[in-house]
Amino acid sequence: MKFVKIITPILALLLGFFSVSNVALARLPVAVNGQALPSLADMLERVTPSVVNISTEGTDVATLKDPVYRHFFGKKIPQPSKKKMGTGSGIIVDAQYGYIVTNAHVIDGAGKITVTLKDQRQFYAELVGKDLKADVAVIRIEPDRLVAMQIANSKRLRVGDFVVAIGNPYGLGQSVTSGIISAMGRTGLGIEHYEDFIQTDAPINPGNSGGALVNLRGQLVGINTAILGGKSGGNVGIGFAIPSSMIVNIKDQIVQNGHVERGQLGIEIQDLRPALVKAYNLPDGHGALISAVISNSPAEAAGIQEGDVITRVNGVVVTNSSNLKSMIGNLRMGSRVNMEYFRDGLFKKCVAEVGQIDSRAFSVKQAKKVTPAPKKKVVRKKYYDDPWD
Repeated sequence: MKFVKIITPILALLLGFFSVSNVALARLPVAVNGQALPSLADMLERVTPSVVNISTEGTDVATLKDPVYRHFFGKKIPQPSKKKMGTGSGIIVDAQYGYIVTNAHVIDGAGKITVTLKDQRQFYAELVGKDLKADVAVIRIEPDRLVAMQIANSKRLRVGDFVVAIGNPYGLGQSVTSGIISAMGRTGLGIEHYEDFIQTDAPINPGNSGGALVNLRGQLVGINTAILGGKSGGNVGIGFAIPSSMIVNIKDQIVQNGHVERGQLGIEIQDLRPALVKAYNLPDGHGALISAVISNSPAEAAGIQEGDVITRVNGVVVTNSSNLKSMIGNLRMGSRVNMEYFRDGLFKKCVAEVGQIDSRAFSVKQAKKVTPAPKKKVVRKKYYDDPWD
């Protein structure tokens, strides 16, 4: 007991000493050997004026579900409308005309859209157009002393590249987080109709939707769109952004035409099952299987047949059917597309010109179930029947 009483003051003195020391050491030096430490501050000062906060106001009709009233009014009884508020983010991409890109779900159903700049100036925005299938919208404000963000080619991104997310999480105001590119070309998530997401671990939270994902040069590489959240709805290190290559195409079409027209090949596709990969003797499991071809379609004109496996589009590997759908859907009508496909043990190539297919043609043309081809000895060596040579 005496030992404890004696040592306690000493420990208290030592702890006090180390606490003071730790406080002094907690501040990182601004330079080492005369060299300034790396910082994102300069880049952020340059690009954050291009990221805006968006608040929306609409109306939401409430419904009453009291069982007493259902006998007279059905399942839902309309009640007086109430205001529906929302927050999100956006990116100035054209300072001359005041164009801002954001997510379509940020402004969907909004009767009034208010944009707040970093310098706290506020503008009412008008909706130029939106593409619900890709979740991209374009709004416009008065072009008064705006700063546009430079756009980079997202196709040059690699897993491991450092990125910064800028947005308005939980309506708190502009915030910045950092991380890396975790994966590219994420599809089949069921988030949007057309998916080709960048995955990042840069913290993204509700309210960040429509905000910027930038590289360390301060160039836009994507629009923050969705997160894989935990039970609390917060970030768990898995966020998704629409790549800039897709954004530019959609933005240009909306500005020019007010809507997006996507090219089509006139095919119905499905994923490759392991049994089909084995039956077709494919060198790898990548690609999308053609289960049906519409008559008089661009695909038929290019020589594509049922049972072919599309493996590459414009030199890019096709991973699955969702991936192929996004690749073709991001092309404008009239675009020429170079395709590589696998048929009868050979890799072949063709050129197709994407167009617009009447939706009724797909309903009339029933997709045929492709049965595995009979096993036969096939030379595994890759051979290209190339009409371009």
